Amino acid sequence: MSIQHPPNEEHIDEQMVKMEVNLDDMSGEWLGFVMDRLLEAGANDVFYSPIYMKKNRPGILLQLLCSISSMDKIKNILLAETTTLGIRYYPLTVHRMERKFITLETEWGPVTVKQGMKDGIVFQSSPEYEECREIATKHGIPLKQVYHYIWKLL
Repeated sequence: MSIQHPPNEEHIDEQMVKMEVNLDDMSGEWLGFVMDRLLEAGANDVFYSPIYMKKNRPGILLQLLCSISSMDKIKNILLAETTTLGIRYYPLTVHRMERKFITLETEWGPVTVKQGMKDGIVFQSSPEYEECREIATKHGIPLKQVYHYIWKLL
C-alpha cells in the first residue's frame, strides 16, 4: 500500500515506472500526438531522443515516467499509436521536492511562479510558461523579455 502525500509536499515516490520504446518509420506529427495522449493518460513526463538502431537505421527513443497504476493505459496507447513492437519498463523511485506557487504582479498583470523548496529554502523558481507566452503575445514583446523581467522580481 502506498502512502498518499499532498502533491506539493517533499516525498519519495516508490510507485513509479520508466517506460521506453524504440521507434522508426514514424512521422514527427505522430510523435506530438502521442506525447499529448500519454500526458493526458497520466504520464508525468515524456521525451524523445534520436538514436541509431540495428542496421544503422535512424530512429527515436521515446521515454516516459508514470505511476504503476497508469501502466496499462500507457502501454495501450504506445501499442495503438506508435510503430513499436515492444515496451521496456523499469521500476523507479522519484524524490519529489516540495513545491509552492506564488503570484507576482508585473507591469502586464499577474504571473504564477512555481518554486522548488528544500529545508524551507527556495532553490528553484520557474514562471509558468503559458502565462508568460500569453503576455508576450498580447503585448507584442519577446518571450525572453517577460522571463527576464520576472526573474529580476525574484
